Amino acid sequence: MPVRHVRAVDPSRKPPDPPIGSPDDRVPPPRRRRTRRSVALLALAATGLSVTVTGGPANAEPGGPTMLDPKLAVRTAVTGLVSPTGMAFLGDDDMFVIEKTTGRVQRVVDGVVAGTPLDLAVNSASERGLLGIALHPRFPANPGVYLYWTESTTGADSNVVTETAQLGNRVDRFVWNGSTLTFDRNLIRIRAVQEDVGQPARGNHNGGVLSFGRDRKLYVFTGDLGRRGRLQNLTCGPTATCPGPTVADDQFGGPAPDRAHLSGVVLRLNDDGSTPISNPFFRAGAKMGGEVGATVQKIFSYGHRNGFGMAVDPDTGNVWMQENGDDSFSELNRLEPGMNGGWIQIAGPVGRVDQFKEIETTFGGQNLQQLRWPPTNIADSPWTALRRLFMLPGAHYSDPEFSWKWEVAPGGLGFLDSRRLGPQYEGDLFMGAATGALNGGYLFRFDLTGNGRQVAVSDPRLKDRVADNLAKHEITESESLLVGRDFGAVTDIETDPDGNLAVLSLTNGAVYTIHRR
Repeated sequence: MPVRHVRAVDPSRKPPDPPIGSPDDRVPPPRRRRTRRSVALLALAATGLSVTVTGGPANAEPGGPTMLDPKLAVRTAVTGLVSPTGMAFLGDDDMFVIEKTTGRVQRVVDGVVAGTPLDLAVNSASERGLLGIALHPRFPANPGVYLYWTESTTGADSNVVTETAQLGNRVDRFVWNGSTLTFDRNLIRIRAVQEDVGQPARGNHNGGVLSFGRDRKLYVFTGDLGRRGRLQNLTCGPTATCPGPTVADDQFGGPAPDRAHLSGVVLRLNDDGSTPISNPFFRAGAKMGGEVGATVQKIFSYGHRNGFGMAVDPDTGNVWMQENGDDSFSELNRLEPGMNGGWIQIAGPVGRVDQFKEIETTFGGQNLQQLRWPPTNIADSPWTALRRLFMLPGAHYSDPEFSWKWEVAPGGLGFLDSRRLGPQYEGDLFMGAATGALNGGYLFRFDLTGNGRQVAVSDPRLKDRVADNLAKHEITESESLLVGRDFGAVTDIETDPDGNLAVLSLTNGAVYTIHRR
C-alpha cells in the first residue's frame, strides 16, 4: 500500500486560534469525578503490606510485579522489548512501542513484535534517544504519528555523548500507512548538546514526553538540558545575584531564550508545528520580536527541571507532569497556562525553600549538577526566592500539587480512563518510578478532588501535600499512595483499549496489564 501523504498546511490561511477559554478552544465540560477511594484499600495500603496475587496468569513469573489490592492482578502482556520508553495503542491488542537505545518503533500485535515500521539513527547517551510518541487525536483518519528523539550525527545509533548536533533533540511527524512510518515534517528542533566551558559533557535532562491535549494541541516537554538562563529563572545568566552584569549562559549565547536556549519548558504547538495564537505568551513574544520572541510564543509553562511523565486528565483536560529533583523535592504539577514552576530558584513548595537549600548544600554532589550556579546561591527566604524569579509578561508562579521532601525519582505518568478496575479507580492518576531499584519499582496512585485540580489525601501527614520522607529514594509518608511494587523503571502508563491499565517497564523490557480479578 502506498504511503498516504498529508498536504502541508499554510499557517497564514488557517483561521486564527480562539483564545484559551473560548468555545472552540475550551475542553469539553468535565465529567463527574469520584472523590474518595475505598476505605478497605486505604487500610491495606497504609500497612505497606504487598499482596502477591497467585494463580492464573497474574504474577505467574517469580519476582514479577504485585498489587496491594487483592482484587487487582497483573499479567505480562509483552516481553522482549529493548529499553522501551513509550507506547501508543492502534486498536485491540495492537500498539506501537518505541525503544530508547535502538531508535526502533516496534509494532506489537497480540503480545508479539510483528514488525519494525521505523528505525531511527539515535544518540542514546545518558537520557537521550527515542523518548516520546503521540498519535494525532483523529488517528487513524489523520495518520500522523509524532516522535521526540535525539539524532545521531554518525548516521547510525550511537551512545557517545558528543555525537549529536547542538539542536539534536527533535519532534517529527511521520505518516502511518498500515505497515510503515514515513517522515512527513519536522515540527521543532531543541538543544541537546551540553558541552559547556569548564563543565563535563552530559546527555541528560532531555525530557521527551509528548501528549495531545483535549484542545487538540501537542504538548512537548523538554528538561533544562543543563542550561542556566532566563527560563531557569536566572535573569542575568549563571551569576549569584541580579541586578548585575548579564553573563552569557554558555559559549553559544544566552541567557535569553533563543532556539539554542529553549529548555525546562512545556511547549504547546499546533499539529503542524505552528504556534497557536492562544498560547499564554503569544502577545509577549510578538512584542519581543526576532528569534527570542518566536521561541517565547511557543511556551505553555517554564521553570521546570526534568521529568519523564506527562498526562492529560480525561475528565478535565488538565495537563499533569511529574518533575524530578536533584537530591530534594520531587514534584507532581498540574500545569497552567503561563505557569512558572520556579526552578532553579525553587524546588517543592516555596515555603520550604530553606529545606531545599539545606539538602542541596549538604548532601550528594552539592552542585545542582551544574557548577555555574551552586546551591549556596539558593535564597534564604520564600520572599527572596519569589522576588528573584524571571517573570515573562502574564506569568505566575505555582506551587506543586504534591511533592516529596527527598527525591523519589518519579517516572511514567498516566490516567485510568475506565471503570474496568472498579469505580474507585476511575479517573485516578498513576505514577511509576524512574529507577527500578526504588522499592523494586513502585507504583503510586493519586485520587483527585471532585474538580480535578488537587490531590485528595486521607493520611493526615499529607495534609500539606508534602511527603516528608526520611532520605533520598525512601517513601515514608507515601504508604497510602502505594498501589503496586516491582514494576522496575516505568516509562509510560496508559489506559488500554480494554479499559485496563497498561504499564511499560524499561528495565524489564515489558508491558504489564493491571486488571480486575
